Amino acid sequence: MQQGNNPPLGGSTSGTHRPTLHYFKWSFIVTALGLALGAALGWQTTGTISGTLTVFFICAVLAVLEISLSFDNAIVNANKLKEMTPKWQRRFLTWGILIAVFGMRIVFPLLIVVIAANIGPWQAMVMAASQPDEYSRIMHDAHLPIAAFGGTFLMMVGLSFFFDHEKDVHWVRWLEDRMQRYATIRGIEVAVVLVTVLIFSRFLGGAEAQIFFQSAIWGLLTFLLVEVLGGLLDSSQQTLQAGAKGGIGAFLYLEVLDASFSFDGVIGAFALTHNLFVIAIGLGIGAMYVRSMTIMLVERGTLAEYRFLEHGAFYAIIALSVIMFVQPLVHIPEVITGLGGATLIGISLWSSIRWNRKYHARA
Repeated sequence: MQQGNNPPLGGSTSGTHRPTLHYFKWSFIVTALGLALGAALGWQTTGTISGTLTVFFICAVLAVLEISLSFDNAIVNANKLKEMTPKWQRRFLTWGILIAVFGMRIVFPLLIVVIAANIGPWQAMVMAASQPDEYSRIMHDAHLPIAAFGGTFLMMVGLSFFFDHEKDVHWVRWLEDRMQRYATIRGIEVAVVLVTVLIFSRFLGGAEAQIFFQSAIWGLLTFLLVEVLGGLLDSSQQTLQAGAKGGIGAFLYLEVLDASFSFDGVIGAFALTHNLFVIAIGLGIGAMYVRSMTIMLVERGTLAEYRFLEHGAFYAIIALSVIMFVQPLVHIPEVITGLGGATLIGISLWSSIRWNRKYHARA
């Protein structure tokens, strides 16, 4: 991997240097409360110590799974947040966590069952509590369109970072140089995504291929609509308030992005348990750590200090999108997905540290 020649930006965007543990204070509190709630739920549902410990352990494993799958999510969030106004940063980090925990970890799985089984929200909630196996079956049956939709959206997010003619820092130079060169071709990333979708749909038969393709098109349209709507909303805000930047449009973009990241984790959680409430507790704990990492990255200016960290995150996003396309064909354990993304980010961090040492040695 070849490295760029520009000096690191360095410095913290906010000038704060709080201890690392301070950023995770609320995450630790939520972890303690969530695991206690999980243990209580385990006792209520099983009435045995072994059952209680099992539910407690599953909640902990789900939290770790969510964290491992969301390193890249935190980095991309921080990349977008640093361009937002302080007001919208606070709104995303407060309202956003409520949407992430309650929306994507509870409402989203319920909504899938409501649509797939053609039942009401309350009936879906009752099914989750009284018929967890049937609930899980419906969720798994809906995995194909979810994978196509989420994979397409995430691939557009990843490719948009590299197909940027203004991008001046390259990590994998031989590849990123070419991508930047072709970035002036209008719609190049859309063409790449569509070709990828067509290739994968060829491996599916009949009705499945049609569902996959239609869901992928909706994922592509959602990305484009969020981009257009975000631009319109933020332009309107700039007109009303000079210098305003990264407002409601960026907030909307981050929420859809967070939802796309959550698809795989929510579906994968059903491999460990069929209990919606256990899943919500475990993934909710993990979501808190993602928010804590995001705040730390923004306040410490970590993305500026480690110049290739963003690159690793966006490569991880593209890898995750490909995995989501492959999953309808071959099951890929969530552990591999999480370790793959963490490995790419770890390598990019190591490359950044090496580059910083080399640059400072020259200086």
